Amino acid sequence: MMCFQRSIDYIEEHLKEKITVEELARISGFSTYHFYRLFYIYVGMPPMDYVRKRRLAYAVAELFQGKRIIDIAMDYGFETHAGFGKAFRKVYGCSPEQYRMHASERIPSNVNLRAYHKFLNVGGIILDPTFSTKPSFSIIGYPLHTTVEEDYQKRGIPALWDYFNVEGLEANLYEQIKPKEHGEYCLCYPPKDLEAGSFTYVIGVKDEYFEKATQDMFTSFVPEATYAVFTTPPANYEDHGFAQAIAGTWRYIFEEWFPNSGYEFAPDKVDFEFYDERCHSQIGAVMNIYIPVVKCHP
Repeated sequence: MMCFQRSIDYIEEHLKEKITVEELARISGFSTYHFYRLFYIYVGMPPMDYVRKRRLAYAVAELFQGKRIIDIAMDYGFETHAGFGKAFRKVYGCSPEQYRMHASERIPSNVNLRAYHKFLNVGGIILDPTFSTKPSFSIIGYPLHTTVEEDYQKRGIPALWDYFNVEGLEANLYEQIKPKEHGEYCLCYPPKDLEAGSFTYVIGVKDEYFEKATQDMFTSFVPEATYAVFTTPPANYEDHGFAQAIAGTWRYIFEEWFPNSGYEFAPDKVDFEFYDERCHSQIGAVMNIYIPVVKCHP
């Protein structure tokens, strides 16, 4: 771990310089072949993909400062505005121009493998989230009414799916609703009774109307919001690895990211997990966690 921390620290200190896999391998003390393989296990992506993401993370902070996009692109090793824009859209899902409104002046903190393992026991480093504004949409699903005391620590852990799978409710959702989009939403609706801490956890699908919903199904609108979108690190289902990655990501969000982010949870909004085809693989499964956010007041 410490060998790889040296290479990660080197990346942070030389983001505006040329970085090669060979140089990173030398710093960590491994052959290039073994470094590449082990880096992927620890970080969840190839070395140069990680370098590119870190450069873009710093570029986002500079977007907030109003620097010209072409100057930012050149500073971080992108030869053209178009090349920078293509890499940016691949990571953040929109153009640098569109992203300016969500940019934060906070410089991304240095990745620390020891701190990371406090939250996760599987491979993959959690990076800063992307941001996405989603319009209101409707959900049809099955609810689980519970309380913070009973199930808060389980939130986000797929153990809650067991009941729905055993009863065949998930399959029934698709058969009954026939949604246009394939993917399951797990939503936490905030408690109406704050003292009791009760809340509703819903597994559902997105649909335009509620006409197909049966009497035992839960229907609701998810309000428009701007979300910080976290992707869990790649993990295997074996030995509950995927569940651990999800639970660890939730802990990271609230214990590590929020206190240092410059953002706070948006009031009267709904957080949710989204499970698409990427979580179907038994090896290297990932999913997204959407947290509604607003910038903190100065």
